Amino acid sequence: MSEWLRQLTEAARLMVGVKDYDKYVASRRRFSPNAPVMSREAFFAHCQSERYGGKSMKKCPC
Repeated sequence: MSEWLRQLTEAARLMVGVKDYDKYVASRRRFSPNAPVMSREAFFAHCQSERYGGKSMKKCPC
């Protein structure tokens, strides 16, 4: 996939609220190397519950 198309896809996903799992993993490994990393499914479920769960807004783990 070309770099332009990858960036366009990433931008479109962010516009509709879909977080980037790979960026989450890279950030987690860089800044908290000893902390556990959620699975892709758990990350998606967490972001969905934070967005639509009706609770107060909290920072996403990314």
